Amino acid sequence: MEKKEKELSFEDALAKLEEIVKNLESGDTKLDDAIKEYTEAMNLSKICSDKLKSAEESINKLVREDGTEEEFKPLEDEE
Repeated sequence: MEKKEKELSFEDALAKLEEIVKNLESGDTKLDDAIKEYTEAMNLSKICSDKLKSAEESINKLVREDGTEEEFKPLEDEE
């Protein structure tokens, strides 16, 4: 049994999404199957987007020595 979509890693979801896109681009998919694949692709796209957003939020937080978190603010480029 395949992993549930919510349990897919980003890489697995992206690979499935790429496979669906390739199938749809081939033009050999029946309309009903294409609609199902398109729906699955949209779900996979949301999973990837959510995982990227979560990763970005994690990366943008710094943990201070006292254990508190603060937003990462890059230094302004000085010219």
